[in-house]
Amino acid sequence: MLTDNLGRRFYYLRLSVTDACNFRCSYCLPNGYQPTDDSPHLTAADAATVVRAFASLGTQKVRLTGGEPSLRADLPEMIAASKETPGIRRVAVTSNGYKLPKVIDSWHQAGLDQLNISIDTLQRAEFAEFTGHDCLPRVLDGIERARDLGVTVKVNAVLLADGAERRLGEFLHWLRTTPVTLRFIELMRTGDNRNYFASNHLRGATIEEQLLRDGWQLLPRAQDAGPAREYQHPDYRGRIGLITPYSKDFCASCNRLRVSAQGRLHLCLFADQGQDLYQTIRSGDSDALAHQVRELIGGKAPSHLLQQEQVGATRNLAMLGG
Repeated sequence: MLTDNLGRRFYYLRLSVTDACNFRCSYCLPNGYQPTDDSPHLTAADAATVVRAFASLGTQKVRLTGGEPSLRADLPEMIAASKETPGIRRVAVTSNGYKLPKVIDSWHQAGLDQLNISIDTLQRAEFAEFTGHDCLPRVLDGIERARDLGVTVKVNAVLLADGAERRLGEFLHWLRTTPVTLRFIELMRTGDNRNYFASNHLRGATIEEQLLRDGWQLLPRAQDAGPAREYQHPDYRGRIGLITPYSKDFCASCNRLRVSAQGRLHLCLFADQGQDLYQTIRSGDSDALAHQVRELIGGKAPSHLLQQEQVGATRNLAMLGG
């Protein structure tokens, strides 16, 4: 089992397959995707090498992320290769859902277990304003199709101060009859969003306090789960999760590592730099890659330094998928 110097065990790999995205979300890429790294991206075969290496170290869950992973035509191949890797129990994809109705069947056939879709508002006009695309009905149709196929669906919503109370009420109304998990994510500071963060950050504790007052109950956390604290309520078919990176001891339960689309190991989303694994990955030698990862894990810091406004090399969340 891959374990760091603090005894944290890593069951969960977040593998970015592209840093490109076709959305212009206000908190991430307000001016659209601007290429800043001309390093070659991992191929599907490279991605399979990464997954084999991490599986040999005890990883049980793989999330393919971006950027926007649906921009890669070979994503079904990556899903299938991950699913077929011994030791991998769950394969997930995080997407903005723009192409979802057209691609979800092929993802499901390839072996997809879980889908995370980003929806920051249920108001169509506001969604278009946030993302630059008037496609909310299409995204919701794709979610329904995923659910019909038996894929576990989670929805990610970034907490934004302006209009938060209204959006929470709309999401709660939706969750009464919709069996998905909605995860509220605290807005995080990155290199590119200093001013936006200052005017829009809302602490997740504000939402959590309201949920507890209204009778929501905390659920046990699965071994390979992400960082969300998940709640359920008997009057709702859906659940609510909270990801609060500014809370005390947030990093104590970290169980995930990240590899970028350029083949760099990021021991933390907000690390100063990624460790270059590209040549080892390209060799196809998963044993050598596993050895290299094991050697590097000792450099994982106890915590990020977001509270001190230190964001490392993360200019925007599209670089590594958040």
